[in-house]
Amino acid sequence: MITSWMEFIPLLMQGAKITVEIAFLSSVAAVVVSLVTGLCRLSKLKIIRFLASVYVEFFRGSSLLIQLFWMYFALPFIGIELPKLIAAVIAFGLNYGAYGSEIVRSSIDAIPGGQWEAGKALNMKYRQTLVHIVLPQAFVRMLPPFGNLLIELIKGTSLVYFITLADLTYQAMVLRNNYISWSPQILVLLLLIYFIIASLVSFVMRFAERKIAAGRM
Repeated sequence: MITSWMEFIPLLMQGAKITVEIAFLSSVAAVVVSLVTGLCRLSKLKIIRFLASVYVEFFRGSSLLIQLFWMYFALPFIGIELPKLIAAVIAFGLNYGAYGSEIVRSSIDAIPGGQWEAGKALNMKYRQTLVHIVLPQAFVRMLPPFGNLLIELIKGTSLVYFITLADLTYQAMVLRNNYISWSPQILVLLLLIYFIIASLVSFVMRFAERKIAAGRM
């Protein structure tokens, strides 16, 4: 017999742990995909730019939920069976990586052309100029929008409920189905936990921005 909403917290914390794990792994995947695809979209080779653009438009133009369903429910029909966590990480990484690639591309494009000329003047190769001069400056521009994207990713992880991965939302729905009369309290707790996770991420990103800005000063 449930006598206090506090009794729901341990199970919700188990789900929150899964949510944070998915968010962390997906964020790493999304950042890697963003960087690679963003650079590909700036390639001098048309075929690479074309393929990168097709990938970006496809994943931005289709539903994340359907992409998740494809990763987990459709791929087994062609012999590729992924664990729930891996399917979720790949789907989120590819989807948010498509959005992140635009952040990378636009941030690099925003760097004045004189920076590239400075690299040439120092007899640096294209890759050296990119890594040592352009990317460090572009990274400062990338950080705020990447912070927003990461928060969106955290909230989007609730979709793994539909592939029955026991994340925060899944655990909350299990509790709600078992204790209908406590539904308002359970849903309030769900909102608060997501808010706390997103606020912590936002705090860390703002702290990183201040540190980087201070270092540049």
